[in-house]
Amino acid sequence: MANQLHEEGKFKYIERGEGTPVIVLHGLMGGLSNFDGVTSFFPEKGYKILIPELPIYTMSLLKTNVKNFAKYVAEFIDYKGFDQVILLGNSLGGHIGLLCTKLYPEKVKALVITGSSGLYESAMGESYPKRGDYDYIQKKAENVFYDPAVATKEIVDEVYASVNDRNKLIRTLAIAKSAIRHNMAKDLPKMKTPTCIIWGKNDNVTPPEVATEFHELLPDSDLYWIDKCGHAAMMEHPDEFNDLLYAWLQNRNF
Repeated sequence: MANQLHEEGKFKYIERGEGTPVIVLHGLMGGLSNFDGVTSFFPEKGYKILIPELPIYTMSLLKTNVKNFAKYVAEFIDYKGFDQVILLGNSLGGHIGLLCTKLYPEKVKALVITGSSGLYESAMGESYPKRGDYDYIQKKAENVFYDPAVATKEIVDEVYASVNDRNKLIRTLAIAKSAIRHNMAKDLPKMKTPTCIIWGKNDNVTPPEVATEFHELLPDSDLYWIDKCGHAAMMEHPDEFNDLLYAWLQNRNF
């Protein structure tokens, strides 16, 4: 089902359903369609799913950093008139969600992270390939998933186009540097927001020990594993991801 993109002022976003607002934050190479499983499941369960297009390639280069993306999310929450939201982020989106929760704790009722950066430096840079030939980029894209078949030609083409676009490449490198600067290890123990951590057991980009460390450092977190799953659980195992998250939300009365 095609999701319509709303364009209002500086915001572009998909919105589906009515109920508790869940704002989904995509990663660096992640299109909004990566969350089709979430978008089709949760609106029927009493949640409003919103997926803003993060200004990863459109902010001025000086402002292209994790902190400004977190600020952008906070502005989006205000723009939509929500008191509190649930944030759900994958990869860089998880990192943005963590920083947004740290900076604006009053706006975030709960946080969900999967394959998140923020603790593990080589999650940035290594997984976002520099320019290279198509085969190299295909291998890199396949490495993101447990089942390489998930890296469809469409996904590989998109990554290839991004790394061969000078503007996108410069911004990608700026974001990678900023993500490494914004390591969250010291902040996490002070962050009391309930957090659901869902991780692929076979994540090569942010390995399982990263999830364990998030779980140990965050005071109020629950950790769930998905087997035979790489860096993008909501894409590779959408049904299992949705079931785990829905059970957690119900259990926590969100």
